[in-house]
Amino acid sequence: MDTMEQRRNAIVEFINKNGNITFAQLEKKFPNVSQMTLRTDLKSLDEMRKIVRVHGGAKSVEVVLGTDDYIWQRAVRNVEEKETIAKKAIKFIRPNITVFLDSGSSTTALAKIWPDQPDFIFTSSMACAMELSKLKQPTVFVVGGELNKYSMSVCGLQAIESVKKVNFDLAVLGVTNYSSDAGFSCSVLMESYLKQIVIRQAAEKIVLMDSSKTEKKSIFQICWLKEVDMVISDQNISSEFRMECEEDGVDLL
Repeated sequence: MDTMEQRRNAIVEFINKNGNITFAQLEKKFPNVSQMTLRTDLKSLDEMRKIVRVHGGAKSVEVVLGTDDYIWQRAVRNVEEKETIAKKAIKFIRPNITVFLDSGSSTTALAKIWPDQPDFIFTSSMACAMELSKLKQPTVFVVGGELNKYSMSVCGLQAIESVKKVNFDLAVLGVTNYSSDAGFSCSVLMESYLKQIVIRQAAEKIVLMDSSKTEKKSIFQICWLKEVDMVISDQNISSEFRMECEEDGVDLL
């Protein structure tokens, strides 16, 4: 590593990719850095709230908080890809339909360009609700429940019960990660339940997912690839994922 900042950024990336790591794994990843320096790095990164130190290693903020990361941090990552995804998705937003718009930075990007037309929009995202409030024609419902102040999303039994009673024409879902052996996943148990119910209640299911989320796992499975109708991603999506979509009969845009 050329600088301390570059090394520490690489450490954060390594921890976020794996969810949690042991100190031995960290030493193996950075063989030319002394134990004392690595311990100092972990201490400083913990104080900056970029990672969480635990006995014998470290964990990502995502794992410890039980959230899909801070919404403001996600909003500034892969911005161009998310805007591309939103522009692709907008063509499927027809007037006079009932839609579930999930929480997440990609769905928030979609909410920002949502057409001013008469739709019924249910959302678990405060960020999406704020964007949609600028429009005159849609009717917007925020599902009830406990507010996650990090992801600015609402979840819990109340949210789950409320969507059980709604027949959605379209569900636009956000996910934290995807891997071929675990399907789509997220880091919050109750959010995984909410997404599962929405999938069951929706006639058409679209997942918005930028290419950085493939071949990674979060704690709780949402569903398998074959359970959705379409995945909208960016130009960097892998050929392996394209092949999986083709095999499962899922459209990839």
